Amino acid sequence: MEYVLGVVVVVVGLLASIALHEVGHLVPAKRFGVRVSQYMVGFGPTLWSRTRGETEYGLKAIPLGGYVRLIGMFPPEGVVAGSTRRPGRMAEIAHAARAASAEEIRPGEDHRAFYRLSAPRKVVVMLGGPVMNLLLAFVLVLVALVGIGLPGSPTTTVGVVGQCVPTVGVDGCGPDDPVTPAAEAGLLPGDRIVSYGGVTTGTWDDVQGAIRGAQAAQVPMVVERDGELVTLTVRPVLAERPVVGEDGAWVVDEAGEPVTEPTRFVGLTPTAAIERRGVGEALAFTGTAIAGTAAVIVTLPAQLVDLVRVLVTGAERDATGVLGPVGVGRIAGEVAAESAGPAQTAVTLLLLLASLNVALFVFNLLPLLPLDGGHVVGAVWEGARRQVARLRGRPRPAPADVARMMPVAYGVFLVLIAMGVLLLVADVVRPVSLL
Repeated sequence: MEYVLGVVVVVVGLLASIALHEVGHLVPAKRFGVRVSQYMVGFGPTLWSRTRGETEYGLKAIPLGGYVRLIGMFPPEGVVAGSTRRPGRMAEIAHAARAASAEEIRPGEDHRAFYRLSAPRKVVVMLGGPVMNLLLAFVLVLVALVGIGLPGSPTTTVGVVGQCVPTVGVDGCGPDDPVTPAAEAGLLPGDRIVSYGGVTTGTWDDVQGAIRGAQAAQVPMVVERDGELVTLTVRPVLAERPVVGEDGAWVVDEAGEPVTEPTRFVGLTPTAAIERRGVGEALAFTGTAIAGTAAVIVTLPAQLVDLVRVLVTGAERDATGVLGPVGVGRIAGEVAAESAGPAQTAVTLLLLLASLNVALFVFNLLPLLPLDGGHVVGAVWEGARRQVARLRGRPRPAPADVARMMPVAYGVFLVLIAMGVLLLVADVVRPVSLL
């Protein structure tokens, strides 16, 4: 049930993020007088729609995006300079785009066409969607870090009771591994350690010091369980454990192997206190997420090639690589099913949704049609040409003929479809799992 709930939370959150992205385009466009005929979340067949005023609002069957239809996106043939019909397939595509855009403009409403906006207003409309995702990402990070908090200092409450005395460098328990003293004594997750070997333990440092200092073969441990004090008998063992440096990381030798030393071992892991962070840390977290997402996009072609190799050869998939919607949903379900506590689960899901919104922000800024960044580049180019003409005392140039980039837009669209299919197959056949 928790797994399904995690998936549902991410799916609904993603749909809300897409819907708000489109609101970021819709509101400034309407404020600037552009007629918006459609506001749709999703692609494909329409599941539900309702017309309010001059705009049809609806939900479509494939929840992998959305759009607002701004009337007059491309200037018609008679407006742009040098748009006389030329031979060739590329020119035909551009001509068809201009013609389709012109047909949407009602008689007497040419002044309400998108192409009539000034260059700065075009930039505001096209950046409205990505900026909305950035703002939403920051709000989600604020709620997670400032409103709820992140795990901080360890407490005296038991989080995990180990099942076997571990061997350094070996994951999991073998059939011959001895049971941990904590499990043998009957310690349970949620127990709060009150004293160990007669030493009161108010902090986790006290617990560690008491375990190291107790030399008896059998040590009494008093814990608080369900409001009552329970005395357990612990038989600690000497085990080779990694040496931890002042920075909290394992100390390693010249060969990169962890340095170990005999340590009195009980076999328990504490919970961590949830500590609220400041707004500054939320800003830094968001900035780091933006930089990390940009780095992923730079290496995206190489990662997609590696995904093809993984699918063909059956090699291990990089757990830190790019994921599709199915993979993100799987991770969300596993996070919810891990039962790390409602607060920590909520923080993880909120940060996951924040990362998705950061991805929408950065990806949509790529200077390629049909992405928002492609339209921004067209508007900036148009504005630059007009400023140069004004400074040189020349006539005002015609609007930028963005329709000429439609062949590129179709190519990018096909690449995005191929990428989506590849990620879908990889997420199903070679999924990334937290478990």
